[in-house]
Amino acid sequence: MTDDGALSQAEQKMQFLYHLRSKGVTDKRVLEAMEAIDRGPFVKGIFTDRAYEDMPLPIACGQTISQPSVVGLMSQALNITPRDKVLEVGTGSGYQAAILAKLARRVYTVDRHRRLVREARDIFDALDLHNITAITGDGSFGLPDQAPFDKIIVTAAAEDPPGPLLAQLKMGGIMVVPVGQSDAVQSLIRVHKTESGLEYDEMRDVRFVPLLEGLGKDS
Repeated sequence: MTDDGALSQAEQKMQFLYHLRSKGVTDKRVLEAMEAIDRGPFVKGIFTDRAYEDMPLPIACGQTISQPSVVGLMSQALNITPRDKVLEVGTGSGYQAAILAKLARRVYTVDRHRRLVREARDIFDALDLHNITAITGDGSFGLPDQAPFDKIIVTAAAEDPPGPLLAQLKMGGIMVVPVGQSDAVQSLIRVHKTESGLEYDEMRDVRFVPLLEGLGKDS
């Protein structure tokens, strides 16, 4: 602890990782990725001093950066291997994609807000995360040109797991998506695509912005 009583950055990070474990993030590779990727650069303006807190925070275009424990749990649920190609729908701040980049061979992330994609690309470049391709587009339809994907993560709430995304998931693949009405608490669902059909696991209650079609009107 520093002379003025404030926690040092190293102490903050230790507390951050301890809190992640206490929330159920136990996968070693996910914890290492979250230790390697500082949340600070992804949090802007008056909220920068809250980067290590386990809470969602506002970002541009009316979106949010998810709380770290949810990022960790969603990443863990995907069971990503170093050979996987992953699609993220909803780039947002870019924090989730940066974590995925430490776990997977290739990450494609798509967002309907051009400004968010542009700002996220700048951070990815600054962090030398060159295995991320960030695209402006309607993520509800996925990226057919790059399909199939080993894993898909959706960081916005849909009423049901989107059909186009399920179609782009490899056999044996996993998709994690929040499902439910946009104005209520949603359920985080893990979908496993098997030869005999889709297997659904309900993980926990969450609250995400809604998954919307079309491109956003950037401010």
